[in-house]
Amino acid sequence: MLAFSIPHTGLAETADSLAAPSGPVILKLDGDIAVTNVGEEAHFDRAMLSALPQHEFTTGTPWTEGNSHYRGPLMRTLLEQVGAEGKIINVVALNGYEAEIPVADFYDYDVILALERDEKAIPIREYGPLWVLYPFDQDKALLSERMRFRAVWQVMHINVRQ
Repeated sequence: MLAFSIPHTGLAETADSLAAPSGPVILKLDGDIAVTNVGEEAHFDRAMLSALPQHEFTTGTPWTEGNSHYRGPLMRTLLEQVGAEGKIINVVALNGYEAEIPVADFYDYDVILALERDEKAIPIREYGPLWVLYPFDQDKALLSERMRFRAVWQVMHINVRQ
């Protein structure tokens, strides 16, 4: 289970709310979360996600040619930011694809919500603007079919649940 902690990112207004997004909302989180900014949801614009501590790695993926450098917040950091208490997240993509991911993955591996590929925002047509991305080149176990199905691109919604 995740511990409730709010990193010092300047995003939180109080212990149970986030600042309101000032730009277009690109990610919504709901479910078993304690920190919100729109009703019972946490809405993030690109600037808010970029303000979280960033993690980066270079990896190849089963869907792209060669290696690329990816950057974005760790998924565990994002979940901690919203006070997530669940054990499973359901990630929904713009095209309706959904995947269930155990929160334990985010502590076993440095999984990021990729915002950038090779120092540029990821366009929708190239798996963006947000991509739940595993560091595939760091562990051969991540190349299994089960793990590949968890690497959701064009992410728009995350639901946290038990």
